[in-house]
Amino acid sequence: MSRSRAAQALGSAVGVARGGAPREFSALGAGFVGTPGGQARDPGLRTTSTRRTMPKTDSGASALAPLLDGSTAGELIPELVRHGLQQLIELEVAAVLGAERHERSDDRLGYRNGYRPRNLATQVGDIDLMIPKLRTGSYLPSILEPRRRVDQALYGVVMEAYVGGISTRKVDALVVALGVQSGISRSQVSRICAEIDVQVQAFLNRPLERGYAYVYLDATYLHGRLGKALQVCSRAVVVAMGVNADGRRELLGLKVGDSESEGFWSEFLVSLKQRGLSGVKLVISDAHVGLTKAIRRQLQGCAWQRCRVHFARNLLQRVPKAHQGMVTAALRSVFAQESAEEIESRWDDLAASLAERFPRATELMLEAKEDVLAFRHFPQPHWRKVWSTNLLERVNEEVKRRTRVVGIFPNDAAITRLVGAVLLEQDEHWQLEGRRMFSAESMAAIPALDALPAQASLQEAAA
Repeated sequence: MSRSRAAQALGSAVGVARGGAPREFSALGAGFVGTPGGQARDPGLRTTSTRRTMPKTDSGASALAPLLDGSTAGELIPELVRHGLQQLIELEVAAVLGAERHERSDDRLGYRNGYRPRNLATQVGDIDLMIPKLRTGSYLPSILEPRRRVDQALYGVVMEAYVGGISTRKVDALVVALGVQSGISRSQVSRICAEIDVQVQAFLNRPLERGYAYVYLDATYLHGRLGKALQVCSRAVVVAMGVNADGRRELLGLKVGDSESEGFWSEFLVSLKQRGLSGVKLVISDAHVGLTKAIRRQLQGCAWQRCRVHFARNLLQRVPKAHQGMVTAALRSVFAQESAEEIESRWDDLAASLAERFPRATELMLEAKEDVLAFRHFPQPHWRKVWSTNLLERVNEEVKRRTRVVGIFPNDAAITRLVGAVLLEQDEHWQLEGRRMFSAESMAAIPALDALPAQASLQEAAA
């Protein structure tokens, strides 16, 4: 391969590794083309007449010279990429310090302190780089920007499945796309997982010091392996969201288990209470039997709002398909009313109108009236956001989107790791955004527990 072709290969390979446009290097790889002596003309480097530079005895060409004669592309391209990226790192750290290596300058801002190894996965394979260390402060090259927390968790889960030999073809393809199909080790995966687990567990076990008047509960299902046989099972992932006294929402916790049984939900609610959950006035969820029993036993005295969206689905199951559109429109008109009295009156009228043709639908409406309309006892500005679990459903949709690439998780710890990272990132976004769901004044208007009417459904569930 000629020297000019080698230079072109280096520029293209560096562009591929960084995901950007190729950059031109000289044939010897000592610097950028068109610069005297291979020195970079970097706008971040200041030149002064007081600089005295030690002579450079090795430009790096000697290491590349043997590869330019008779080497295959598979040997040459990775080494050219490694050399080019290392040169970029040296130039960048020189700009950070205000002086090159061994250079004496009045503009110097710091000093080097050796190197540390770092492996970089690229589309031409794994590249071993040496990252300069500084005597004071830290330095991370721009080509090695840290992944977002969720991406780190996803990476760890995928690698855990891959190294464990229980990955699917989808995960195998993703590993190849990440460029780390070779060189991944169990110790490396353990380190990645341990780093993200510390952050996730700190978030999931933090004290809940504020009172949460509204608590939303919902579950989603993911596929994971269980037992010694590593059988693929459906795993229930339950999530809690609360609205604190300031009117801001927070994600409170999650738990992974076999199913939505009363015992499972009770354990989850007990763990929240042990962390400080208090002041709950209204719980919003679907009508799962195990969940309603757990609410009554663990959150005694609070009201329960049955999600109107889930109730509508249950109601339509008792109506012939040809009439479902009419019933849906009529049910929506109930929630379009502006006062509690009008809502209750419209509900009764609808139940009476369905009695003759759809008696099973009327029976359900009469049974669920107090549960579906529990929101009417709370401040009117809150109604639209507390009469369903839609706010938490959106979070679960994001969880589904981020976990879809994994398909089947290797264990429950992997589920907690990735889902917990998604929840942590979403919660941080809400806090940084600073927006309130409800004003502090309207939160103060929430009635006391003893002012709320008793709900027969919760009393039956606790019996």
